[in-house]
Amino acid sequence: MSGSHRNRLGAEVNAIRLASIVLLVAAANAPATAEVQPRGQRAANDIKYGDWRKLCFKAGGAKTLCRTSITGTFETGQTAVRIDLVEREGERNARLQVFVPVGMYLQDPAKLTVDQGKAYRVPYTWCLSNACIAGDVADPKLIKEMDSGKTLTLEVVDSNLLSLTTPVPLAQFAAAHKGAPAQTLEQNIDE
Repeated sequence: MSGSHRNRLGAEVNAIRLASIVLLVAAANAPATAEVQPRGQRAANDIKYGDWRKLCFKAGGAKTLCRTSITGTFETGQTAVRIDLVEREGERNARLQVFVPVGMYLQDPAKLTVDQGKAYRVPYTWCLSNACIAGDVADPKLIKEMDSGKTLTLEVVDSNLLSLTTPVPLAQFAAAHKGAPAQTLEQNIDE
């Protein structure tokens, strides 16, 4: 191979490498798409839900923290879904958390819809060994809709890009949310 041919071939390889790097950087800096397009959809009808329940926690002089929750389980007893509305005494903003099994497509937030209303997106914030948690400040409109609604539809996308939906009953939510806690756990801290 002649020297000029080798130089030309080397220049072409370097140009291809540079173009690849530019494309990778452009892809990394491109804005994420608002929503993934699932390849299919299925309903998770095998989830059995318990009752909405309000638990409060008071630790050594701290403001009381209350969690209004519902848990859905599979027939095996494994937790499939847990939804928590977390409120701290004296604070305006509540936090909404959605616990789902690992294996979800984490780039696409969980979506919550009351009856046939607007969908609220809740981004995933962290994963544990047995669950991933989507969490964010709860939109006050969503809380009002949950207080008066019949069904909260949870939609997630799994790692196979299948959209999974499950209807969560809201019949007891308002009574649990606005009522007295089912239990208050207190912890006195002696210093």
